Amino acid sequence: MPEVSIHGQRVHYRRAGDGPALLLIHGITSSQRTWDSVFDRLAEHHTVIAPDLPGHGKSGKPKGDYSLGSYAGTLRDLLVLLGVGRATIVGHSLGGGIAMTFTYQFPERVQRMVLVDSGGLGEEVSLALRAATLPGAEIALPLLFGPVTQTALSAAGSVLGRFGLRASPNTKGLVEGLESLGDGAARRAFVQTARSVLDSRGQRVDARGRLYLAEELPTLLIWGQNDPIIPLSHAERAIELVPHARFEVFPGAKHFPFNDDPDRFVEVITDFVATTEPADLPEDRLAELLRRGA
Repeated sequence: MPEVSIHGQRVHYRRAGDGPALLLIHGITSSQRTWDSVFDRLAEHHTVIAPDLPGHGKSGKPKGDYSLGSYAGTLRDLLVLLGVGRATIVGHSLGGGIAMTFTYQFPERVQRMVLVDSGGLGEEVSLALRAATLPGAEIALPLLFGPVTQTALSAAGSVLGRFGLRASPNTKGLVEGLESLGDGAARRAFVQTARSVLDSRGQRVDARGRLYLAEELPTLLIWGQNDPIIPLSHAERAIELVPHARFEVFPGAKHFPFNDDPDRFVEVITDFVATTEPADLPEDRLAELLRRGA
C-alpha cells in the first residue's frame, strides 16, 4: 500500500477506481483490510480510499491523541494530500463515530454520510469492549493476546481450512481485530482509543445531540439485524432523529454486514450515491440550524 506522512507519522492507505469519492473508515482494532469483500466492487464506479487509521494496521502507532476529533483531523489531512476535495464518508463501528465527527468538523468536505453498525448513537456496547477501559487492561491484554494466543488463532484457522470450513463473516472481522492485538503498540493504541469513547458502563460519546445538523445531508444507515456489539436499536432510535435518512437492515447479519452480504452492500452504497445530490450547506444555513437547535 502507498503511504503519506502526516505530522511526522506514516498513514497507509489503499486507493482505487474513478468516480465519486468514497472514504471508508474502519472500526477499532481493524484496518483497511476490513473492506476486502467490497473494496474492488465499489471501485468499479467510485474513487475508493481506505486508510489504516493511526494506531491500526500498517499506519504509525504514536503515543498521542486517539480521540474521534484527532482521527477526523488526520482523515481531513489525508484527503488534502491526495487532492480529494469532497467525499461520501462511510464509517463502520468506531469509524461511524469518526464519520459523524468528521462531518461536524469539516462539513464543506462531506457529500454524503453512511453509518454502518455505528458507534456514537447509544450507550450499550459489548462487554468485551467495556473491559478495555478498566484499570489493568494494559497488563491483561498482553497475556490474552500475546504470542501463544496468536499461534492458537493461526492453528485454528489451519484446522478449519483442512476440513473445508470457513469462519462466519462476523468471526472473520473479529479475528482480524484479535490478530492486531499481538503487537504492543497496537494494544496501547486500542486501549487509548477505547478509553476515549467508552467507560465501564458503555459508550460515553453520544452524537445524537448533533444529528439535527444532518438535516440536509444525504444519510444512509446500514445495520446487521443481529449485531451483538452495537445493537440494532441504536439505529432505530437514530432514524427518528434523521427522518430523511435511508435505513437498510441486513437480515441475519451481525457486526460486519458487508461480509455477510457484500453484493447487497455494494448495491445499496452505489444506488445511494447515484440517486442523491451531494450536500451543499453554506455557512449561513449552518448558522440557522445552530440557532434553531435540536
